[in-house]
Amino acid sequence: MLKATLRSFLAHKGRLLLSALAVLLSVAFVAGSLIFSDTVSRTFDRLFASTSADVTVTPKEDLESRIPSGATPTVPASLAQRIARIDGVADTHVDASVENITVVDRDNEPVGPTTGAPTIATNWYVTDRSPVELTSGHAPEGPGQALLDADTAKKKDVKIGDTLTVLAQPGSFKVEVVGIATFTTTNPGAALVFLDTRTAQTELLGSPDAATGISVTAAPGVGDTVVKQRIAAELGRTTYAYQTAEEQAESSAASLGGFLDVIKYVMLGFAGIATLVGIFLIVNTFSMLIAQRTRELGLLRALGADRRQVRRSVLTEATLLGLVGSTLGLAAGIGLAFGLIGLMGALGMSLKSTEIVIGWATPVSAYAVGVGVTFVAAYLPARRAAGVSPMAALADAEIAGVGRPLKVRAVVGSVVGVAGAAALVGCAVSTRTASAASLLGLGVVLTLVATVTAGPLLVRPVIRVLGGAFPALFGSIGRMSQRNALRNPRRTGATAAALMVGLALVGGMSVASASMTKSFDDQIDRTLGADFIVQNQNFTPFPPEVTDKIRATDGAGLVVRQRFSPVAVRLPDGERIESTAAAYDPRLDDVAHITYTEGDTAAALADGSLAMDGKFAKDHGVRIGSTIPVEFPAGRKADLTVAALTDQDTGDGFGTQGGLYFGIGTIEKYVPDGQESALYVNAAPGTTADQLRSRLEKTLDPYPQVQVRDQADYKKLVRDQIAVLLYLVYALLGLAIVIAVLGVVNTLALSVVERTREIGLLRAIGLARRQLRRMIRLESVVIAVFGAVLGLALGLVWGVCTQQVLALQGMKALAIPWGTVVAVVVGSAVVGIVAALLPALRASRMNVLAAIAHE
Repeated sequence: MLKATLRSFLAHKGRLLLSALAVLLSVAFVAGSLIFSDTVSRTFDRLFASTSADVTVTPKEDLESRIPSGATPTVPASLAQRIARIDGVADTHVDASVENITVVDRDNEPVGPTTGAPTIATNWYVTDRSPVELTSGHAPEGPGQALLDADTAKKKDVKIGDTLTVLAQPGSFKVEVVGIATFTTTNPGAALVFLDTRTAQTELLGSPDAATGISVTAAPGVGDTVVKQRIAAELGRTTYAYQTAEEQAESSAASLGGFLDVIKYVMLGFAGIATLVGIFLIVNTFSMLIAQRTRELGLLRALGADRRQVRRSVLTEATLLGLVGSTLGLAAGIGLAFGLIGLMGALGMSLKSTEIVIGWATPVSAYAVGVGVTFVAAYLPARRAAGVSPMAALADAEIAGVGRPLKVRAVVGSVVGVAGAAALVGCAVSTRTASAASLLGLGVVLTLVATVTAGPLLVRPVIRVLGGAFPALFGSIGRMSQRNALRNPRRTGATAAALMVGLALVGGMSVASASMTKSFDDQIDRTLGADFIVQNQNFTPFPPEVTDKIRATDGAGLVVRQRFSPVAVRLPDGERIESTAAAYDPRLDDVAHITYTEGDTAAALADGSLAMDGKFAKDHGVRIGSTIPVEFPAGRKADLTVAALTDQDTGDGFGTQGGLYFGIGTIEKYVPDGQESALYVNAAPGTTADQLRSRLEKTLDPYPQVQVRDQADYKKLVRDQIAVLLYLVYALLGLAIVIAVLGVVNTLALSVVERTREIGLLRAIGLARRQLRRMIRLESVVIAVFGAVLGLALGLVWGVCTQQVLALQGMKALAIPWGTVVAVVVGSAVVGIVAALLPALRASRMNVLAAIAHE
């Protein structure tokens, strides 16, 4: 039996190649994501471990900030001298380092990275743990001098002697590049500007007595933990944050982990889609092979092979397929990891491909996925093979029992479908976001399973409609192609299911994204009343001098400032919620349209007052006049009175939890070093919007990070952000289509082999080669369009239910992108034509007499 199995596997290796490609793709994404994330993690672990000080003392972080306020937390620089006197401390250094800066050259072009990595300005001092070394020029020696890292200097063509402008929180200042520093470790992609310590404190932090932290070197023989404990005992255990080198490395690695997790989960998403679609392909391939080998299997049974041996034979073939696909997939995954490392290099993150890490979990996961998928997918066909009667050797017939599985499918599909539909209905009527999202997830899974299960039952009614025009358009060729698609509903359903999964996903996400876009557009139209919004490109705060220059711009009328700050509120029901609060100048009503359920803007922005979303307030027992304890950064606290309640649909909370906002005076009192996050600007009387825009852009020419936007620009910005999600979905769709094409090719190729004698007879009675190719192409098209129709129908239902979940967050507009729907259907027909090219060509080249004699 083993010899027969191996011979059978090798005999069908051409037919199994396409299935192996599906295994290869899924394994490649799994292996590639694990190798890449392990390599980056190991590289940065070494970087953090080698550059972290023995002990660091930093400001205590009381609140997590989702939107920065612009204020830089500091500690007194005098702590360095105080810590230096502690027993066990060998040396201390003042750190003055900030990331909320922009550096531009003499042409006002940004010098920093454009890939999302930070531009960091810090003070220069050399230790044995410095990540860079001075390779040309000299160290900065006072105001007006700076070092630049070599990578940034090379990319931006900056040389020693060039002048740069640093836009920092206290204000902008010019520096001359006097030296170049080269990374001695992995370059994380950031741009580094080094100043002397006093200049960094004064220009970056606004005070020569401030520091962002103190780096401590332990004396030889004294452990980091011991030094940390002694420093904490001297300064107060709850006054500052203390970290050893190991703790700092872990903290930095955890921050990096969020970035790595995004890449890992995206790639695992690709792997999941590839695996799911690949299962359909493998099931279909083995089902067809077993159907074609009915006589062979019956002969084995007649020669004495029992059911278990036959089943084991088929599963052994599947295992061999999984091993081959996994091995090739692992190799492809290594190549994919090298490609990602190269991509990171192009984005500025210098990773060495020679340090690639392949942990034991990578090959284990690769073979577990590859072999596991093929084994599971082949199990049902293997059971069917084991049921072949020895009498089947006497007749060239497919395995009996075609009707019974369809009856079982009808029952199972109906039960699961009803449960899925109930979950989706529950999602649509739910009033709580968490429960609605849970029901949506459950409904998506159940309806997908139901559609795949009951797919063969839908083949005959749907394809009769889809191919109804074929006889009229293509005559007998069209009629035969339609009937070929109908002759085996299970096979057609399984082939179409591979395409259906990808198209259901893209259909659902397209509806969700179109609804989000329309909702945001409607909200911008309802709420935004200003002629222009001045904002930083990446929404971070900008220096106060920008505000002063905007106000001084000719033609600028009303200017309303917006600031953000992280806060924590203690609500009457006892819950403590961390959120982000906004602050505005008094004339907010002139630049924004806000609907209040109680109170008004004047009350909301008064000293000691607070506005809150009405629904949030009701859920937590808050009323007009309630006093709410509010905690600001740096431990500052205030008791604010709720003076206004808003309708979140038109409020200005920008989706932050609770929709909290108050007057600009409140935030200036409790976050004195904050910066503006946006300016709402109206044109003065006698100045047109176009005139004001050109003048504002001229004013902001020295500040390339700050942009002027009107309503149309703001809508485009939102659309572009949503489009990023769509691009990911389209990439997943592309992968699903690639595997679906493989599935259609596989099905048609095996179908051609199965119908060899039939094709020979058709050719013998006058069917031309061109007509034969057209028949197979039409069969492929109708199968592909059938999959598209099922997928889009399912996806539209998912998308509408997703929009109902979004409606609970204020995005109540429903939009269905009919253009995308039509394009997908047309694209599916093209996919069908492409998938049929090779099988149709092979069929048309058959020798007529050999085909008629085929058994």
